[in-house]
Amino acid sequence: MSLKIILILLALSGVGGIALGYVLRVLIGLAQRGSVELDTKQKLLQAKEQAAEIIADAEYRGAVIETERLAPLEEREGKIAAREERLAAREEFLDSRQRDLDEKEDAARAREQEAGRAAGEAERLVRERTKELGKVAHLSEEAAREELFAEIERTHEEAILLRLQKLEAHGRERLEDKARAILTSAIHRLGNAVTADVLSVFVALPSEEVKGKIIGKEGRNIKAFERATGVDVLIDDAPDRITLSSFDPLRRTIAKLALEKLIADGRIQPAKIEEAVEKTRADVADIVRQKGEAAAYEAGVIGLDPKLVALLGRLHFRTSYGQNVLQHSVEMAHIAGMLAFELGLDGAVARAGALLHDIGKAVDHEVQGTHVEIGRRILEKFGIDKRVIQAMQSHHEEYPYETPESVVVQVADAVSASRPGARRDTVDRYLERLGDLERLARSFEGVEKVYALSAGREIRVFINPGKVSDLAMHALARDIARRIQEELKYPGEIKVNVIRENRVVEFAR
Repeated sequence: MSLKIILILLALSGVGGIALGYVLRVLIGLAQRGSVELDTKQKLLQAKEQAAEIIADAEYRGAVIETERLAPLEEREGKIAAREERLAAREEFLDSRQRDLDEKEDAARAREQEAGRAAGEAERLVRERTKELGKVAHLSEEAAREELFAEIERTHEEAILLRLQKLEAHGRERLEDKARAILTSAIHRLGNAVTADVLSVFVALPSEEVKGKIIGKEGRNIKAFERATGVDVLIDDAPDRITLSSFDPLRRTIAKLALEKLIADGRIQPAKIEEAVEKTRADVADIVRQKGEAAAYEAGVIGLDPKLVALLGRLHFRTSYGQNVLQHSVEMAHIAGMLAFELGLDGAVARAGALLHDIGKAVDHEVQGTHVEIGRRILEKFGIDKRVIQAMQSHHEEYPYETPESVVVQVADAVSASRPGARRDTVDRYLERLGDLERLARSFEGVEKVYALSAGREIRVFINPGKVSDLAMHALARDIARRIQEELKYPGEIKVNVIRENRVVEFAR
């Protein structure tokens, strides 16, 4: 009995334990669920606060962006409004101007109609007077008109002549004033300063030792340099430089560049001198081409043959009365273009004729004839437009003026040459005298090269040893000196130096 009770008690205690455990578990679950819900509510509250902050920040930034975006629009709208106000004011002004113009046009039309009526009335009166005269004199209308005009001429002949003279003088004055204004404008627009070309250039020396190398043993180097370049080399003028003197600017340029190359190289001897001079001549040929191209481009003359451009570039080394011929030609081209524009002529033809007017001077020392005739032959050879040839051939009045552009070129030449400071007459005469010296000596048979040096006080004549013997050298020198005395005018005396040099070259292979 007691065992059953014990078992029952044990069963009851187990059931009670189970019930108690379930109750505890339920209580624990409820407690945990309450804690989770509390955490969830807290997180939800925090999320809402963060969302509110984000929304507020976004709204603030959106407001800032909107303000920044609308600011240019407001400024633009203000500008547009101001522009619209200006346009409205301009439209009102234009409307008022249009009304004024309409009123003036109406007034002009009314005056025109009134003038037409007056002319018609005058014509009617003339016809009536003519008919009356015809009835009285029993003349035809044509005869009456002639009689009327004859009567008016007889009555007012002196007044008519005075009026015609006055109109002619007034017209001539107006034309002269217009021409003077055009030429004055051209001169003012092209009033460039012109400096006369100097007759010597200087080459700086790095040290006194170089001067000895240039002179060479017994002066062989300096003699070879003078023979190759045709310039006069002055050593003792200054301690730190050498002077190169020649009336020919092309020779001076070649000599200066060649000597600078030799000084930079350091090896100065006759063979190197000849090599440097020949190479410099080729370099100067490139300079001549570049000068010609630059002149043609500046003058606005395109489509010229490259060989003709090279001839044009040679004018850079020619002077006329101290004025650089290439600069003079370019200046002429500008002046001729201005004059042609003012007169309604062909500006391209005028510019080309002016630019090429002295092209014959590039080779006049090699070809017989005046530079105008030589220039005509050159331009015809290169197929230049006939109008350009006609424009350039009359600038010294050797040919008649065949076109208006030829007159323009002649006027441009006179303007460029005669304006103050453009030319130096004494310099040109001096250079012409030196050129005559060289041409005279070059005319003798057997002469290869001729150089006028020492300001024309010495002339060096290099002869072909195969054509002139040692004995004939003396006779040749006397003949040249006699011709100079007979044909040229010069101050002082001129030394004729005839040089005959045999050179033998052999190669060891």
